[in-house]
Formats: sequence, C-alpha cells, structure tokens
Amino acid sequence: MPATPTSPLTTLTIISLHPAHRRWGLAQMGVLPRQFGQVPGLRFAKLLGSGFDFGLRPNLCRYGLMAVWDSEAAAQAFFSGHTGWQQFRQRSTELWTAYLQPLQAHGAWDGQNPFAYEVTEVAEAADGPVAVLTRASIRPLRAWSFWRAVPPVSRAVTSAAGYVGGIGLGELPFIRQATFSVWESAALMRQYAYGAGHDGRHKDVVRRTRQEKWYSEELFARFRVLRTDGTWDGYNPLLRPERA
Repeated sequence: MPATPTSPLTTLTIISLHPAHRRWGLAQMGVLPRQFGQVPGLRFAKLLGSGFDFGLRPNLCRYGLMAVWDSEAAAQAFFSGHTGWQQFRQRSTELWTAYLQPLQAHGAWDGQNPFAYEVTEVAEAADGPVAVLTRASIRPLRAWSFWRAVPPVSRAVTSAAGYVGGIGLGELPFIRQATFSVWESAALMRQYAYGAGHDGRHKDVVRRTRQEKWYSEELFARFRVLRTDGTWDGYNPLLRPERA
C-alpha cells in the first residue's frame, strides 16, 4: 500500500526553567539555535526569550521554542531524543507544547513566511480553540512609541471573553518581539481584536502601527490548536477545571 501522506506541523513549546538554571538558559540562546540546521525534518525554528507584560521586562526562567516540522514524526523524534533538547527538559520545572495547524499567515519572519504551507489532512473545522502569533521587528526610532502603547493593551487582553492564555516572546530585547495567545474560539478572538471592547484600544494600536510605521518587518498567523500537552504555570490552560 502507498504511504499515507503527512502534513507539516507547527509547534510552540513554553519552557519554564528552574531558577537555578537562569544563567544556563540565557547562554542557550546562542547554543541551541546553532544545532537546528542538523535536526532532521526541521524546516524552521526560533528559540525565544520571554518577558513579563508581554515582553517589557525579561523573564530569565521562561523561553519559547517555535518550530515547523516536515511531519509530526520529525517533531516527536526531536522532543524525545535530541541531546540539546533533553538538557532543557532536565533543567525545567514545566514544559507545555501546542501542536498547531495554520489557518492564515501573512507577512515575513527573517524574509520568509514559515507557516505558508499546505496541509494534506485538514483538521475538523469545528469552532474549537485557536492560537494567534504576531511577530515584528520594531524600528529602533519607533521603539519608545511602541512600548508606551502596547503594554496596556496586552494587560487588558487577559480579561477578554474567550482568552485562554498568552505570552510575550522575543529574539532581541525591545526590537524583535512576538506575542502568542490562545483563545477558546476564532469568533471570540475576532470579537476582541476587531470589536469595540476594551475602549477600542486594540484597534487603535493597529491603526497607529500603520500610521507611525512601527515595524520594518511583521508577520501575523492564526492556527487551529490540534492538541496540547504538559503544563504552563501549573496546569494545561485548555484543560483547567473552570473550562470544563
């Protein structure tokens, strides 16, 4: 019988390091990425730092790994056997991984759109949880304006209907930033992003992004959450009791 075709897969892992390994974790920002080119089936990967207030204040105990794989088998081989990754596992108090299927992606990340791939097996189209990634290179001369405007909006999102969880991630402090958030449904995510809630603050920031030309490069991607495993701040956000 012919082999069953497999689709590429995107994953986002939130890594919570033990505080005793903060200096080690910071050093890995320059170590682990050099190994990515030798990982079979790995199309794209970024090891990202994180911060409180969606990135404003560094959090040296928390990192993110965003990756695109040729297949789920390639992802699982890395997570279960790669030496550098096992060192993270041994030094972490928690790991949480979301397995994602792109629904929409536009823009660029280092000159490419890593999520613009076709899938051979489309997940059920039911109105289940979705994840949103926004990533931007902030123009240095616009950084002050950006960081004055964004943190209040980022804090407000935590009280939005349908918000499950989120984190600020980044490659370089203050100027190469990303946010990742999970929502109960696409409808509730759109209600926050494009509706009139929260005094229109989110829409105002989007308008200023264009008018003031904050970004030299940006990418927006929306994903269907296929499944998640592990814990993040003590529980799996999609499985916590109040959501049952």
